[in-house]
Amino acid sequence: MDDTHRGRITKEGIRIHEEADFAGMKAAGQLAARILDDVAALVVPGTTTEALDRFIEDEVKAAGAKSATIGYKGYKHASCISVNHVVCHGIPGTKTLKDGDILNIDVTVIVDGWFGDTSRMYVAGKLNRKSERLIQVTHDALFKGIEAVKPGNTFGDIGHAIQAYVEAHRMSVVRDFCGHGLGRVFHAPPNVLHYGRPSSGAILEEGMFFTIEPMVNLGRPETKVLADDWTAVTRDKSLSAQFEHSVGVTANGFEIFTLSPGNKFHPTYGV
Repeated sequence: MDDTHRGRITKEGIRIHEEADFAGMKAAGQLAARILDDVAALVVPGTTTEALDRFIEDEVKAAGAKSATIGYKGYKHASCISVNHVVCHGIPGTKTLKDGDILNIDVTVIVDGWFGDTSRMYVAGKLNRKSERLIQVTHDALFKGIEAVKPGNTFGDIGHAIQAYVEAHRMSVVRDFCGHGLGRVFHAPPNVLHYGRPSSGAILEEGMFFTIEPMVNLGRPETKVLADDWTAVTRDKSLSAQFEHSVGVTANGFEIFTLSPGNKFHPTYGV
């Protein structure tokens, strides 16, 4: 058995990785996180999302890694960049950022066969109060979900923690997209829903690797995908935000593989 397929599979199809695999995931996650740290200084009014993506692609190549998204189902870019009411899978392009625009940048890299997947929010220029509140609730909801990660809990516990927090702040959780298992593959079981009932779903076990990546809307949760077959937007044109970490279940809780090396995960780090 080669190391691509080592570890057992649960009845739900979820791979249980070995202790040695955590180091590979951390190396991949840390590269993705460092690239998102580095691009932060370039997110300013007047730049284009295309320019941000070129920088990210160059950083991936300079590190001797591969982009997981270039060539994935025909996608041509090293990142997804989702601005304002774009929920996820925004395609980098020539449109310039305006003062006050908020954007999610999502990067997945492959390092020695391991996939590091993370995204976070940025602001071009000055952050307005409405956007700031949305970003803060989304950021905190992610960590409410992560805090539910430990052996014996369920994926429903993760989703419930996120949903309860978001809805208590009168915002909505997107249901059309979810987190996913990963490791030596980009997407694998389970689907990690960001809503749900406590004690429902598969039971968490040490060695599971997956993303938690809640998308939160200021308005209603419904989305639609544009004609490019990638870009998902809010149906009511309300603002949307997202944060994503890749995590592993440990004996006593969790390890976050994609922590920001420069403590820049939240866009107000420099304020």
